[in-house]
Amino acid sequence: MPDEATAAVRYKEIMGLARKAADDLRSWELARAKELDGEIAAAEQRVREATDREQTTAERAHRFWRMADDNISRLSWAQLGPDPEPAPSARGEHLDRYAENVRSAYQELTQAVQNLGWRAR
Repeated sequence: MPDEATAAVRYKEIMGLARKAADDLRSWELARAKELDGEIAAAEQRVREATDREQTTAERAHRFWRMADDNISRLSWAQLGPDPEPAPSARGEHLDRYAENVRSAYQELTQAVQNLGWRAR
């Protein structure tokens, strides 16, 4: 009989440990799921912000292009090419530098057209 009691006690201990392990795993999975939900929401927010920045930058570049077209249209001998397309190799972390390059290029164009003066017409 003592062996049977020991086996029953040992079985109960094993079942208790298995139940505790299952509960611990379930708790960990729920916590991890909550953590992942937070990470997904943050990533979705970053994507929305990047999309907004992309759209704003494209609109800004298009405005500069229209203003350049206006400047070039005054020159009878010059023609503006087709609208520029976004560069697929552009990097988001360099967006401010790209925007500054567009602005400075536009200013250079404007200055060059103004320097031509009456000779260009």
